[in-house]
Amino acid sequence: MSTTATITKQFISSEQLLEHWQGHRNLTRRVIEMFPEKELFEFSIGGMRPFAKLAVELISIGGPALKGIVNKHEEAFNEEALNPKTKEEILKKWDEETQVINQYFNEISEERFQETFNLFGQYEFPVYQNILYFVDNEVHHRGQGYTYLRALGIEPPFFWERF
Repeated sequence: MSTTATITKQFISSEQLLEHWQGHRNLTRRVIEMFPEKELFEFSIGGMRPFAKLAVELISIGGPALKGIVNKHEEAFNEEALNPKTKEEILKKWDEETQVINQYFNEISEERFQETFNLFGQYEFPVYQNILYFVDNEVHHRGQGYTYLRALGIEPPFFWERF
């Protein structure tokens, strides 16, 4: 009888995952910057939310979710706490949350990425899947922003220019 040892290799490091996510955040920030002030808060197509509302959703997920993961605290999702009135306020909060994300992400041990966590008390998945959801959700909403910008006659940045 022979046995075969299986070696598991890591595909991506936590540092690379954070860099990937922050690359997407950098690009989304550029999309926010490209919107004229009025259209950022008012422009909509087909009943979709204005891009300011989408940006607030993204701001309300990343930092608070990572704090919850690190502190093992299942607090409900709340995007109502943030009600910016200007593009400048959105960008300021975006930058503040970028620092929060960097801080808390780096407090997650490699082992914790595999642990199941009930994000916002409603999404029970391994931590790494929750983080991938944050990126997927951002890409989805940024695509809406690209559509809005094109409808406004504004050429959005290339999607691969993340830094």
